[in-house]
Amino acid sequence: MKSLEDMFAAAQNMAQSVQAQMDQAQASLDKIEVEGAAGGGLVKIKATAKGRILGVSIDDSLMVASEKQMLEDLIAAALNDARAKADAASNAEMAKMKDSIPLPPGFKLPF
Repeated sequence: MKSLEDMFAAAQNMAQSVQAQMDQAQASLDKIEVEGAAGGGLVKIKATAKGRILGVSIDDSLMVASEKQMLEDLIAAALNDARAKADAASNAEMAKMKDSIPLPPGFKLPF
């Protein structure tokens, strides 16, 4: 039978392993790219699954002063689309990481 100290040490090692895997998963999120779009692709936002914006593309046809409000709305919509896709990619990566960790029955991670 294991002593309490052995069980504590094993739990501490597991916690450190989980933290290392979480850190690795977070780092990998910045390498996954998503693209949000609006206006049928007239405005595109490229971002990472971590939420870092990599670029903005605006079709030349929208560069008209009288269309300023529509352009602003399309940029906001494209940003929201990119954010939703980044969240989905992030959740998928975290689920993969969580599934790979051998946890005791009933133990839940805080994410």
